[in-house]
Amino acid sequence: MVTVSVVPLLAVLAPASGAVLIACTGERRANLREFWSVAAGALMFGLIASMIPDVLAGRTPECVLFRLLPGIELAFRVDAFGILFASGASLLWILTSCYSIGYMRSLAEHAQTRYFACFALALTATIGVAFSANLFTLFLFYEALTLVTYPLVAHKETSEARAGARKYLIYLLGAAKLFLLAAIILTYNVTGTLEFQAGGMPEIAAQVAQRPTLLFLIFALFLYGFAKNALVPLHGWLPAAMVAPTPVSALLHAVAVVKTGVFSTLRVFLFVFGLDAMRGLGADQLALGVAGVTIVVASLLAIGQDNLKARLAYSTVSQLAYIILGAALLSSSGVTGGIAHITNHAVSKITLFLCAGSIYVSTRKTEISQLSGLAQRMPWTMAAFALASLSIIGIPLTSGFVSKWHIAIGAVDSGHYASLGVLLVGSLLSAAYLGPIVYKVYFEASSPDDEGVREVPWIVAPLAISAAASLLLGLFPGPVLALAGRVMP
Repeated sequence: MVTVSVVPLLAVLAPASGAVLIACTGERRANLREFWSVAAGALMFGLIASMIPDVLAGRTPECVLFRLLPGIELAFRVDAFGILFASGASLLWILTSCYSIGYMRSLAEHAQTRYFACFALALTATIGVAFSANLFTLFLFYEALTLVTYPLVAHKETSEARAGARKYLIYLLGAAKLFLLAAIILTYNVTGTLEFQAGGMPEIAAQVAQRPTLLFLIFALFLYGFAKNALVPLHGWLPAAMVAPTPVSALLHAVAVVKTGVFSTLRVFLFVFGLDAMRGLGADQLALGVAGVTIVVASLLAIGQDNLKARLAYSTVSQLAYIILGAALLSSSGVTGGIAHITNHAVSKITLFLCAGSIYVSTRKTEISQLSGLAQRMPWTMAAFALASLSIIGIPLTSGFVSKWHIAIGAVDSGHYASLGVLLVGSLLSAAYLGPIVYKVYFEASSPDDEGVREVPWIVAPLAISAAASLLLGLFPGPVLALAGRVMP
């Protein structure tokens, strides 16, 4: 049941208001500036949490701002899928904001006001994507997210940072203009609407037999138009963006950018095409093939990286493909597992990146080969890293196991045993690129240069909380699975 509500709009505007206050406060009042960042995150999370009971009760809060054409509106609508994504993003933003304060101050980084303001605007765009009622609204906020995160990627203002940021912009804007915009225009011509509908647009389902080639083309354009999902071969922007400060990397890989990519892709799967139309077109086979290749190729590339953030970046490329794979299985368990992995991967991967930042602040080390014995000096950081690594691999009792288990069940239910094999191989490869790091920090002799290394409490506290979440969501997966299970019509 759709109910008119202004709360979705307020949730979108909360971080934008925070960005304005941050910009107005400026460098001279750093404590107040950073208070606005945390307060805006807390307000946004409170607004989002207040809508969860309505969604669980079967109500759908909606806010329509204006209509351009029939079927094209700027509107927000809150369903189970959107509220799950938004809840995770808003909660992790609070943690990342607290972490950013310690990180940026410890390194005496420049342009901190711009940094925190762009961070807040990125969350406005993310929540706008989460609550979009149609493809038009989603496209506007999806593109806005690319633009407001560009200054974050280029933050260091070195030649390397500018080159990485240019690649980031070219890939994401280029794919959106060449593929995504074409897919949206074609969808409107075929259906006469851009409105998301549970189970898919009936107009598409009705034309599967008559226009299979056109509809398959539209699906492929969507699949690669949302280049933030980092599917091979349009994944190169993601490792290049690692020139950004570590909290930005955490934002890119866990909270905002890549997650809007897979979220938007699954929106198209479930609310534009629908599972029956995908099956009829053979679009599920395309998605399964691309996701399977991405899982294996990105995992192999991760193994060859000595830079810690680069290895984690390729890991993200691989893990995002699990989400696409789960949904493309077209089974209840597979879709539930894929949706749950958006949240479960987020808490684990943000932990790994926050740990990488903690290591850099305390030691200035960036290469895996330099980390021998570091657990002796940084026990909390490395314990969090080990726990999050177990979750990424998919070890039982962790959040990553829960979502991968459901994807595996979905593969069996749908008879896609090749996908089950990819899932198992991917988990083994995850162990191959994360296991040696854990072994090195715990079981190799430390360097004499690390004698004075100490952890920074402001930085360790957020990563300890996110690491604990990786375990808690594995032990108590009910809330995430309950919302994920409600997405299927």
